[in-house]
Amino acid sequence: MNGTNLHSKQSALGPESDSSTGGEIPDHPNNPHHQQENIPLDVARTEAIHVFKAKIFATFVLLAAVCAVATFTYILVDAQEKSNFESQFTGYASEVVTVSRETTSQLFNALDAFSVSISSQAARELELRNSSWPFYRIPDWSVKAQRLGALTRMENPSVALDVIVRQDERKAWEDFANVEYPIEYQYAIEKEGDKGGMTADDFLNKTVPFIYKSYLSPVLPAPGTGDLLPMFQQYPLEMFPGLSEMLMNWDAQSYPAVRDLFRITRAIKRPAVGGFFIHLGRDIKSSGTEIVQPVFDRADTTDEDRRVVSIIHIQLHWLDYFKNLFHGGDGDVRLIVVLKNFCPSSPDALAISDHVVTYQIDGSNAIVLGEEDLHNPKYDSLEITETFIDLDVDHLKVPDGLCVPASTLHVYPSEALEQKFETHNRTIYTSAVVIIFSFTVLVFLLYDFVVGRLQRKVMDRINKQDMIVANVFPSAIRDRLYQAQGNALQQSQMVDPSTNSVGTENETGTTGTAPLADLFPNTSIVFADIAGFTAWSSAREPQQVFVLLENIYGALDKIANRFAIFKVETVGDCYVAAAGIPDPMDNHAIIACKFSREAVTKMKEITHQMEVSLGPDTAALDLRVGIHRYDK
Repeated sequence: MNGTNLHSKQSALGPESDSSTGGEIPDHPNNPHHQQENIPLDVARTEAIHVFKAKIFATFVLLAAVCAVATFTYILVDAQEKSNFESQFTGYASEVVTVSRETTSQLFNALDAFSVSISSQAARELELRNSSWPFYRIPDWSVKAQRLGALTRMENPSVALDVIVRQDERKAWEDFANVEYPIEYQYAIEKEGDKGGMTADDFLNKTVPFIYKSYLSPVLPAPGTGDLLPMFQQYPLEMFPGLSEMLMNWDAQSYPAVRDLFRITRAIKRPAVGGFFIHLGRDIKSSGTEIVQPVFDRADTTDEDRRVVSIIHIQLHWLDYFKNLFHGGDGDVRLIVVLKNFCPSSPDALAISDHVVTYQIDGSNAIVLGEEDLHNPKYDSLEITETFIDLDVDHLKVPDGLCVPASTLHVYPSEALEQKFETHNRTIYTSAVVIIFSFTVLVFLLYDFVVGRLQRKVMDRINKQDMIVANVFPSAIRDRLYQAQGNALQQSQMVDPSTNSVGTENETGTTGTAPLADLFPNTSIVFADIAGFTAWSSAREPQQVFVLLENIYGALDKIANRFAIFKVETVGDCYVAAAGIPDPMDNHAIIACKFSREAVTKMKEITHQMEVSLGPDTAALDLRVGIHRYDK
């Protein structure tokens, strides 16, 4: 072990001594100035970036979850509403189909029974009178027609009896009819009620006394060839009150639709159904179907030789069936019903195959929309259809160019019915989901903000502490201190999980961690103090003393840092440093000397520079340096 004293005026090492080491010693590789002292900060920054990305990803996932759940909720509620709507519509439509099918079945059964009763009664009475058709008036016609309407649910039935009159019977039948009309009119007035003050004679005066072919002016006799089909009895007595003539004696064959139906029913000896018609009234439109039921000369339904002697002509108004179909107030049910005709045997037969009528059912009311399919195409998938009129006739017996059409019923929902099931639930539930998830996201962001703020405060404090530790200890010692503290914390938490601090004193008054004590066999210790400092400082203000020491020690720290000299401490005007610790150096003594030489030189520069501000005797201050070398 050797000791060396170095004074600022008598340097032990001159410039020539640099040659022994190959010139100026470069910065040491272990110099803390050149080490990555900010590695913990870089790690912290990297982790912070990862955490930030994780937060962004989590926020994106939450927002995506909000959108997904909101969309799913909207679709689910919307599907439920559509399901309720479709289910309710199916129930309504099934009722319409069932009622229509049952009504048409009852209608044709009632017509057949009515026809058989007329044939049976007429056969008996005509046999007693030794007479025959067409010279027969059905007694109680008004009452029987009313009953027929009640049986078939017709609100305002229009029923007429058209008899077949041959040309050779024409004059005799006109005389017979003119005798029977006063009796028929009087009976109808009694059964049907007041006719606006008109009497049987008034109606008789409006009756054309012969068979005519048109109820529009001018009134002309029916053709003189072929069989005639005059209307003989009707209900109500005035089917069309606005006409100047009664329809009695009107040849129904002058109306093409009835003429074709008469030809068909006479050929097949079964009922015939015509196309749809629309009547434009003063206030409403009505639509219906022409139906013709044959009446035979004999009541025996198995007799294929029986002859058609007259027809029961009915105008069936479908509004009568669609009205009051649903109860519970107008507008509760909104349906679109489309009736279509088609010819099963020949689609080209007449235009009757193209007949279409659209109705709208509004709860207990119904209206005619028009003679075309007016339903909304968007409801095609919900269509419920039923063939409700199909007489299943032998189409080979039908005259050429004619057909007995089948009728189909098509039921669709209306937009009003769908709107009835549309609620605000979709918006309400979806908004609730969005609000809940948005609140969750906001809570998450607020929590993240608070935690991040706390973490930034902690990191700021840690960074400051790290800077203090880095200034006090070399990086190697600092890292060993951190590692020792981490190990101590881990051990203390294994013993007591509630322990959350490092360096807590135990029962013996120690921290419980082993002290850091290393042996450095090859090192040089530098002691430097300011000569004349005591006298100088006693004549100065404390602030001036502090300024001088701050400048001198700051300069020495920079020189020590450049030569990898470890600053041990400062005590008053004494500066203590060491070369060769904590990182060993083979040339520690040379390094210590070079540090000392530059320290003395720097001291002279500082004192001369500060002589003006701190006083003329400041330049007299000197730096005394002593080096203690130790080699094992």
